[in-house]
Amino acid sequence: MNGKYYQILTYLNTHKEKDFSQRELANALSMSLGSVNSYINQLTAESYLDTDGKLTEKALDLFIQAKPDNAIILAAGYGMRMVPINTLKPKGLLTIHGKPLIEKTIEDLQAAGIHKIYIVVGFLKEMYEYLIDQYNVTLIYNEDYATKNNLASLNKAYKYIHNSYIIPCDVYTTFNPYSSSEICSWYMMADQPEDKNGHYTVNKQLHIVKTNSSPLKMVGISYVTGVSEEILKHNLQLMSQDEQYDSVYWEKALFTNNNHVIGKIVKPETCYEIDTYEQLRNIDNQADELQNDAISTIVYTFNVKPSDIKNISVLKKGMTNRSFLFECNNQKYIMRIPGEGTDQLVNRQEEYDVYMAIKGKGLCDDNIYINPTSGYKITKFINNSRNCDPDNIDDLKKCMKKLRDFHNMKLQVNHTFDIFKHMEFYETLWEGNPSIFNDYEDTKKKVYELKEYIDAHPSEYCLTHIDAVCDNFMISTDEKGQEKIDLIDWEYAGMQDPHVDIAMFCIYAMYDRAHVDRLIDIYFEDKCPQETRLKIYCYIACCGLLWSNWCEFKRNKGVEFGEYSLAQYRYAKDYYKIFKEEIKNV
Repeated sequence: MNGKYYQILTYLNTHKEKDFSQRELANALSMSLGSVNSYINQLTAESYLDTDGKLTEKALDLFIQAKPDNAIILAAGYGMRMVPINTLKPKGLLTIHGKPLIEKTIEDLQAAGIHKIYIVVGFLKEMYEYLIDQYNVTLIYNEDYATKNNLASLNKAYKYIHNSYIIPCDVYTTFNPYSSSEICSWYMMADQPEDKNGHYTVNKQLHIVKTNSSPLKMVGISYVTGVSEEILKHNLQLMSQDEQYDSVYWEKALFTNNNHVIGKIVKPETCYEIDTYEQLRNIDNQADELQNDAISTIVYTFNVKPSDIKNISVLKKGMTNRSFLFECNNQKYIMRIPGEGTDQLVNRQEEYDVYMAIKGKGLCDDNIYINPTSGYKITKFINNSRNCDPDNIDDLKKCMKKLRDFHNMKLQVNHTFDIFKHMEFYETLWEGNPSIFNDYEDTKKKVYELKEYIDAHPSEYCLTHIDAVCDNFMISTDEKGQEKIDLIDWEYAGMQDPHVDIAMFCIYAMYDRAHVDRLIDIYFEDKCPQETRLKIYCYIACCGLLWSNWCEFKRNKGVEFGEYSLAQYRYAKDYYKIFKEEIKNV
C-alpha cells in the first residue's frame, strides 16, 4: 500500500472523534488538496473508508493486526565515539535535562501502553540492572558486544520480535514517538541531509529506498510488523551466522530486499542522536557527564573553557588504552585515557619516570601533560604521519636505526621490566582460572628452560622500550619535507636487555622465521653473532607467552584480540622448538 494511504489512515484513527474536511486533512498532513482527494477516493474504493470518510472494519482490522506488542532497546555497545564519557558509563545512561536517556525512552513507551520492554545490554551491563526493579523490564545479555555490531544484539532478542518497536538507546526526542496503535512497519528519518555514509531516502510513496545522493538522516527508531517483520527475522538469522556481517548495523537486515518499510519523516530539531561528547554538550550543556575528569584536565592544562575543546573524536581503540583526538587553540592533540584493567598492568609512576628520562632526547615529542597517578596523558597530534610498515624494507632500516640509536644512549631508570616476573604476574590476574590453552603448563615449563641460555648470554641492561612494535614508530614529514621518526607509547618501558625490543617487534608484526632473521640482520647491520640470534629466538618464545598471558587477562575483562592472542602462544611453542634445533649446531 502507498505510504501516504497509511499516513491518512493513521491520522484518522488517531482523531476518530473529529470530522475533517479534505482541506483540513491536507493542512494537517502537509499534502496538497488534490493528493488528499485522490487518496481518499482510492481508500474509499478499496473499502478502507466509508462514504462519510470514516474508517471501516477492514481498516480497523489493519490496526488490530499491527497493534504494538513490545519494545526492544539496543544498549549493548561501547559507544566508542562517546569519548571520554564512555569510560565511565554506557550511552543509555547519559542524562539529558536530568533524566537518563533510557529512562525517558522507557517512560515514553509505558505512557503509550507498551509495558513489555526488552533491553539488550553488554558493556557495563551491571549499570542497567536497577531498571528491572524500577520499570519491570527484561535485560538480555549480548556477550559479543565487544566484537560485533548491533545486528548481533537484535538477534539476541530474536524470539521477542513481533509487532515490536526497535530503539537505539542513544536517541533523544522532544516528543513521544510511540503509540498504542500502529498500522505498518516504519523507520524514523530526519528531514535533513545525512552524512557521506548515508544510503537511504524515501520515494513519493514514502517507501524507504536506496540512494546515491541526498540521503535522509537515519534516526534509528523503528516499528516492525507483518511482512517486514518476517523479512527482518529471516535476515537476522542468516546474517548472524556469517562473519561478514559482524560489523554491520541491524538496519541491514531490515532494508535488504524489502520495500514494505515506510519512512516516518520528522523534523531534525525534534530528534537527536547522542553519539559524541559535543552532541551531548549541544543538547544539554548542563548534563552531569560533561563534568568529566579528562575534560577538566584539558581545561586546566590549556587554561580554556570546555566550549573551546572541539572536534573530539575517538582514535582506533588501542590494546591498553582509549585515546581521543581533540582540537584546542587551533592545534590538534591526543589524550590518553587508561583502558579496562590497565591500573593492574601499568605502573604509572614508573611510566612517568621513563618520560622524564627521555625528555629532550629527540626520541619523541615531550608530553604536554602526564599524570603519574591517573595515567592521563596529553601529547601533540603528529600531522602527516603514518605507522612503520613492517613489510617495507626502507621503513625497517629507518626504524631499526632509530631503535639502535636509542639503545646506544644507555639511558637509566630505577625499575626493571622482568619478563618472567611479568609472565607470572599476568597469570595471577586470571584470579585462579585455568589457561584457555590445554597444554599451557607444558608450554610454560619449556619456556622457562630458555632462561638458562638468556642468563648465560647477558647484554648490558639499559632503558628498553619493551613495546617497540611497528605501530609505535610514527613516521612524519614536516612543512619543509624533512622526515622524522617518533618512538611513542613508553608505558611498559624499563631496564632490560635491549635485544628484547627486536623480539617484540617481530611477534607483534607476526613475522615468520625468514622475516625475523631479516629484521635481526637489519638491526645488527648483518653483523649479528649467532649466540645473540639464538638469544633473540629465546626472547621471542618468552615474550610470546608473556603477551599470551596478558591477552588472557584482557579476555577475562571482555576484551578479545582474536588472531593476535593465538599467534603469541604459537610463538612460545614454535620458537622453543627452533631454539632447540639450532642450539644443536652451536
